[in-house]
Amino acid sequence: MIHSYLYLSIILFCLGIVGVISRRNVFTVFMSIELMLNAANLTFIAFSRIHESMDGHVLAMMVMAVAAAEAALALAVVILLHKHKSKLDTNVFSLLKG
Repeated sequence: MIHSYLYLSIILFCLGIVGVISRRNVFTVFMSIELMLNAANLTFIAFSRIHESMDGHVLAMMVMAVAAAEAALALAVVILLHKHKSKLDTNVFSLLKG
């Protein structure tokens, strides 16, 4: 049973990697990163179910909290960059270099 969860997690993680590498839209990149984090959460919970402990569930909740904070900050940066450059391309982030 765990094999199906792990295969699904691997597929989701690979789709996230492909989305990060191949897309140039900032929102698509952030959605792909969230997909990768959810794939990791699925793995944590699958192993937690095998070992019959709540450790994986707690770790998945912590990852979701960090992902929510990351999404809020990233959205704020994207909105500010969009105000200045009027486009949502990943090349806009080169402006953040010192």
